[in-house]
Amino acid sequence: MYTQLSLDFGIELSCEQYPDFDVHSYDHYIIAFSGGKDSLACILHLLELGIPKSKIECWHHLVDGQGELFFDWPITEDYCRKVCLALDIPLYFSWREGGLEREMLRFNSPTAPTTYETPLQLQTSGGNSNNASTRWRFPQIGGSMVTRWCSSYSKISVGDAAIANQERFKGKRTLVISGERREESASRSKYKQFEPHRTHTKSRHVDHWRAVLDWDEAGVWNIIQRWNLRSHPSYELGFGRCSCIICIFASDDQLASVYQIAPQVIEKMADYEKQFDSYWRKQGKEGYTIHRQYTVMERVAMGRPYSMKPEIIELALSREYCESVVVPSGKWEFPLGAFSKDKSGPA
Repeated sequence: MYTQLSLDFGIELSCEQYPDFDVHSYDHYIIAFSGGKDSLACILHLLELGIPKSKIECWHHLVDGQGELFFDWPITEDYCRKVCLALDIPLYFSWREGGLEREMLRFNSPTAPTTYETPLQLQTSGGNSNNASTRWRFPQIGGSMVTRWCSSYSKISVGDAAIANQERFKGKRTLVISGERREESASRSKYKQFEPHRTHTKSRHVDHWRAVLDWDEAGVWNIIQRWNLRSHPSYELGFGRCSCIICIFASDDQLASVYQIAPQVIEKMADYEKQFDSYWRKQGKEGYTIHRQYTVMERVAMGRPYSMKPEIIELALSREYCESVVVPSGKWEFPLGAFSKDKSGPA
């Protein structure tokens, strides 16, 4: 049986026009699971569609690699692990060696290799390029992945490498699912809901489905509530988005909130700002701070921290998710960050 999908700017496309859009016709379903509400909704949506768990796998890209944490929430890795354990779905981690910080500090050197878990072993690819170059700057706010290279470097290209270098996807049909939604921004409103994935080749059929693209935020929270699952602690602190703890799109209030609970992260960012700004100005170029108009400490001063519960702060800054991700029936509540107007994110 074909499942009709609302594709490409809301136009209803029938199975007769696009027979490959049968959501039940794939051998592998790869869900890009960030830990955020939208990618969690994608997992639950697949399960409600009746996709067998044996065909589903979640992939989480560790933006800090396996070294010291800087960009990401400490709890994110184990939160993702506990959600997948509760749902009985395998979870595979992948990362650029050294994470975003190593790439940010890259000076006259090549891009680092990618490492990814597979059902059998760890695999590594790349890192052998002779093309040395310099970053020495933070990712910058913008619509282009060249400017906003954090997503392309630590997530998109990492996932591509993991698909392209695993023989198990050859001769198979694979569906990659991600959680972008049109409601989030003007640029995302123009995304296609279904299209060939970048890793699609003659020997490897890979499609990309943005499964909740046309959903509103209420629909996302409703499916999470139906499954009685607890959302990422960042939402419980009041954040409207679950991204990095120091996302380049963070609002003044979000930065002020992070400074209140993890001042060392903001102070480290401020120190890097000074180093980058000084270096590039000496080269006769514009300095590189997170925000082109204000430093991070100036933005912290302009923001107002959320009213955050101590026990949620402790959980968000822990490396172990010691709570149950399953909420007792009838006890589920919207987190503080649900329907927040302070969602600062990609344009």
